[in-house]
Amino acid sequence: MAQDEGSSLPIASMLKHGEIKILVIEDDKFLRELLVGKLKKEGYATTEAVDGEEGLGAAKKDPPHLIMLDLVLPGADGFEILQDLKNNPNVSKVPVIVLSNLGSREDIDRALSLGAKEFLVKAHHTPQEIVDTIKKVLDASYFQK
Repeated sequence: MAQDEGSSLPIASMLKHGEIKILVIEDDKFLRELLVGKLKKEGYATTEAVDGEEGLGAAKKDPPHLIMLDLVLPGADGFEILQDLKNNPNVSKVPVIVLSNLGSREDIDRALSLGAKEFLVKAHHTPQEIVDTIKKVLDASYFQK
């Protein structure tokens, strides 16, 4: 049923043409490839980054429509990257979904206060639930004004 709900969103026509770009910033190769594969299957254009600095550079060079951001990354952590993204006028409006193994109330509150639209704990969500959340955030960010 969740798939039916997702396909009725206004982004469906953009997905058919691969027009929605998602940047996945995730250092875990298995999870990154799993998520990117699922997103491509759903019709999204994807860019990948294995650490925060690479992700920040990719976002600034070619701003995506949405960013999936891990918090535990080599080098600069996800909180620093989120703050840098929100302080940069070229990408500050891009919605960010945090997808992390961290899940304390403090971590969630910190990420949301820095501008994340959603916070998902990796172990609590299937790839399809993550995609459903992406669709809802995209719809709320770009189509429900």
